[in-house]
Amino acid sequence: MESSYSLIILLLLTSAICLISALEKTNVEFIRTSCGLTTYPTLCFKSLSARAGAIQTSPKLLAQTALSVALDTTRTTSSSMVKLSKVHGMAPLEVAAMKDCLELLSDSMYELQRSLHEMRRPGSKDSRLVMRDIQTWVSSAMTDEDTCTEGFKNDLKMESVVRGKIVKAAHLTSNALALINSYASLSR
Repeated sequence: MESSYSLIILLLLTSAICLISALEKTNVEFIRTSCGLTTYPTLCFKSLSARAGAIQTSPKLLAQTALSVALDTTRTTSSSMVKLSKVHGMAPLEVAAMKDCLELLSDSMYELQRSLHEMRRPGSKDSRLVMRDIQTWVSSAMTDEDTCTEGFKNDLKMESVVRGKIVKAAHLTSNALALINSYASLSR
């Protein structure tokens, strides 16, 4: 009798594990397919697939998570740029460009935070007007990140260093915008 119970428990446990594995595979495929709509699909998938269990197959959670990842990366990038700004020996034009870049990154973080806050706020997420605001803010954040290197046009080496630090945040923000646009089109 005891071995029958053990066998039943083992069968139930095996079935549960198989079900969880199938759901996780579905979640990962949802992310892979959704990331195919972005400009940087490989980066999108790498940045979001580890969160497949939390995202499940929800376009809203996917967009929110992508936005959160973009915000976290922009924060890290900003911290890195602050350290770079403290390097001695920069020409006055480079110092001014760095100051502008840091301000642009600060604006970008604010816009991403504001967007994430609105997406998480109950009741407003499906409003077309709020979604348009979020799309505008994320687009503006992306522009801020891209504009950051423009002040370094006279120093190609510094421009390359800054671009190297900014590019991942800009690409993740672009991906987040694509996923937000996709979610917004479903909400109409």
